[in-house]
Amino acid sequence: MNTLYETDFYAWTLEQAQLLESRQWERLDREHLVEEIESLGRQQRQELRNRLAILIAQLLKWQFQPQLRGKSWVATLRIQRREVQDLLAENPSLKPYLMEALSRAFERGVDQVVQETPLDYRDLPSTLPYSLEQLLDDGFFPDHDA
Repeated sequence: MNTLYETDFYAWTLEQAQLLESRQWERLDREHLVEEIESLGRQQRQELRNRLAILIAQLLKWQFQPQLRGKSWVATLRIQRREVQDLLAENPSLKPYLMEALSRAFERGVDQVVQETPLDYRDLPSTLPYSLEQLLDDGFFPDHDA
C-alpha cells in the first residue's frame, strides 16, 4: 500500500507539519519523520563538505594557476568562506566534524581542480596545504611557493 510519503512527498510534509502543529501525535508518520530528520542532519554535513571542497579547489587554482587570477576568483573565495562560516555559526555541533570534513573536502577539491583545469594530480599537493584559519581568512591568498 502506497503512503502519501511515497506518492507525494511535498503533501506529506505539509500534512506532518499540520499534525505536529495540532499535536495529533498518534497520527504522525513517526518512522518517516525520524528518517527525514536524520537526513536533514546528513545534509548539513554534506553542505559543509561541499562548501569546503569548492573553497579548497579555488585556493589550489589560485596557487597553481597564478596567470588566471581574477576578481571572480576573489569573489568565489569570499562567498565560500562566508558560507562555511555561516554554516558553522548556525550549526555549532558541526565543529567536531570539521577535521573529517576537511579531509574529505580536500580530496574532492583536488578532483575538482583536475577536472576543471589542465593540472594533474601530480601537480597538486597530496595533503591539505592550508590551515583551517587560512581557509577561512578573507585576507589569505596562497602563493605558488607556499
